[in-house]
Amino acid sequence: MTTETSNTTVEVTLNVNGVAHTREVEPRRLLSDFLRHDLRLTGTHVGCEHGVCGTCTVLVDGDPMRSCLMFAVSAQDARITTVEGLGTQDDMGPVQQAFVECHGLQCGFCTPGFVTTITAFIEENPDPTSEEAREAISGNLCRCTGYQNICKAVLRAAEIKREGANGGDGA
Repeated sequence: MTTETSNTTVEVTLNVNGVAHTREVEPRRLLSDFLRHDLRLTGTHVGCEHGVCGTCTVLVDGDPMRSCLMFAVSAQDARITTVEGLGTQDDMGPVQQAFVECHGLQCGFCTPGFVTTITAFIEENPDPTSEEAREAISGNLCRCTGYQNICKAVLRAAEIKREGANGGDGA
């Protein structure tokens, strides 16, 4: 529940990566700014600030959303997952592992948006074709690559996830 505390701020409680965070924010505070500046979760990058590039993509109730287009107050009752919630360097999620194995990144700026987008995609489509993989990432822009290794990473991530679901070690 959003509570008015003054004419210029509201109190919000957002569930981010499984943890509730309560803060006073301006009603028009973007979710991307809330994550980066208020919570210091800097893995969510901001590129175009118009929802075009996909760099700021986070998962909202499991669905990929552009956090630069969403107000923090509108995420009050949602489960938000950022790239930080998808794994660590020591315990990578399947998409992160696939990006490493397939050399799916160069500068890394766009990578968090790809990782969250692909995570949602393989949840819905655990055995994608190459064409489906290309379509899944078509809304995320990268200026460093030709996307071939990112497409390979989508297919590899789905494979790693299936192996884990079937009792494999995920490696």
